[in-house]
Amino acid sequence: MMRALCTLSILWISSFLIAQTPSPTLEYYLPAETYDSNIPTPLDYLGFDLGKWHLTHDQLVGYFKVVAAASDRITYTEYGRSYEDRPLVYLTITSEKNHQNLPAIQQEHLDNLEPGGTVKSEYGRPVVVYQGMTIHGNEPSGAHAAVALAYYLAASQTQATQDLLTESVILLDPCFNPDGFHRFSTWVNSNKGNNLVMDAQSRELNEPWPGGRTNHYWFDLNRDWLPVQHPESQGRIRAFHEWKPNVLTDHHEMGTNSTFFFQPGVPQRTNPLTPPMNQQLTEKIGRYHAKALDKVGSLYFTQERFDDYYYGKGSTYPDINGCIGILFEQASSRGHLQESVNGPVSFPFTIRNQFITTLSTLEASKALRIELLDYQRDFFRKQQAEAE
Repeated sequence: MMRALCTLSILWISSFLIAQTPSPTLEYYLPAETYDSNIPTPLDYLGFDLGKWHLTHDQLVGYFKVVAAASDRITYTEYGRSYEDRPLVYLTITSEKNHQNLPAIQQEHLDNLEPGGTVKSEYGRPVVVYQGMTIHGNEPSGAHAAVALAYYLAASQTQATQDLLTESVILLDPCFNPDGFHRFSTWVNSNKGNNLVMDAQSRELNEPWPGGRTNHYWFDLNRDWLPVQHPESQGRIRAFHEWKPNVLTDHHEMGTNSTFFFQPGVPQRTNPLTPPMNQQLTEKIGRYHAKALDKVGSLYFTQERFDDYYYGKGSTYPDINGCIGILFEQASSRGHLQESVNGPVSFPFTIRNQFITTLSTLEASKALRIELLDYQRDFFRKQQAEAE
């Protein structure tokens, strides 16, 4: 009996210590590299470490403006407004040299996709990657990972990062659903205790209906890529076709008792109009995610549970437009900390997994650049031939 009581006491103390662990510094998320001291960190702007609080949408956008103003690798673009008049934005991140020639790069990229156009060499053109976050407002880890990624790409001094920026144009969209995101952050922050509580019955972890998943009119924007009925979707689809990216990522969250998912999904549930090469390239990119998650010991799965069928979702709409759409699903903390069958799931942990796979996506896109550019060019030519 005494041994059992001691064991329970140790477990209780351990859970208490886990709950009181302070939010990690930026080093928890980022590779150990040299960073440009002229680029403001999230801590410099926010006054607290990334992951300590859920950012409000104005804080998210504010940091994007600050980092864009400080870096010659980044430009800031507002492409629309939500129902509640919050800005929809993305950062264009690439080398300084590419920025000086960006309109020409964009036009050449689009011209090469015209079925009747002249095929130009792919070897000198950058790959275009659209990294999109948090279309469900109560799945916030992706948006917070975008903050870490913006800082990393602006401040990293390695040759590998410089090469990546030379060979890539990155469109970083931190939040597809500003109104739902802001509604959710307000709930979890206002119900967070000084001592974190990871019990699933905690008020913090149980937002009231309608919650933050949907937009102002309670519509699930991840069903609106094809119907395009809402201003958030209209701006996003316009931005998509202004660039026609080669890869688009769609960062989500799922149940707390799961782990981490990345596509390809269930092979038998792929839309028959999606070319087989699309899934082959998705699988090649997936190997980079697996390697990156293995490095930090994060659990994951692929080719299970999630499909690639309905073209009105963020991970599948790109597939019918010559792009590789990739869904990520992270087990959610749904607040700042929550117990799960795999142990405590902290908000910073969810951010880190999303951030890691943003980097693995960029690494894969750079390595597969020629294949991705060739695939997209051939996609439009084959579709024209089939239509005729």
